[in-house]
Amino acid sequence: MSNVVKMIGLLVLTGMLILIRSFENELFYDPYLTFFKNDYLYIDNPRREVFKLTLFTALRYFLNSIFSLGIIYIFFKDRNVVKFSALIYTVSFFILLAFFLYFVVNPKQEDYYIFFNIRRFLIQPLLLLLLLPAFYYHQLKSKKS
Repeated sequence: MSNVVKMIGLLVLTGMLILIRSFENELFYDPYLTFFKNDYLYIDNPRREVFKLTLFTALRYFLNSIFSLGIIYIFFKDRNVVKFSALIYTVSFFILLAFFLYFVVNPKQEDYYIFFNIRRFLIQPLLLLLLLPAFYYHQLKSKKS
């Protein structure tokens, strides 16, 4: 794959991640978007439909994951890295979703901050920001050996 094709692929995939973030209000049901933009430590938890919220959060996580795996593939051209990343994304999804649902069903004001951060890992491509440098460092260490 030539460098031009790689750059175009990276731009398209990164653009898709940006579009998901830009149009999050229009694309996804998430009453916590406005809740966490306000002074959430002093207001009540918003009304929400748990099933609908879970479904849209899972959809957003899935879309971010697909585009992130594409970016990882373009960077490293290694199917094993992509498979391992997909495993990390899958395991992370179930662990994060369990915590997410706990906080949605049992909202407590003292837990809002940790809920905010768990939710952030589900709706934003933060795992990509962790995996890219980790795999790059591993690649550098492997070449030295």
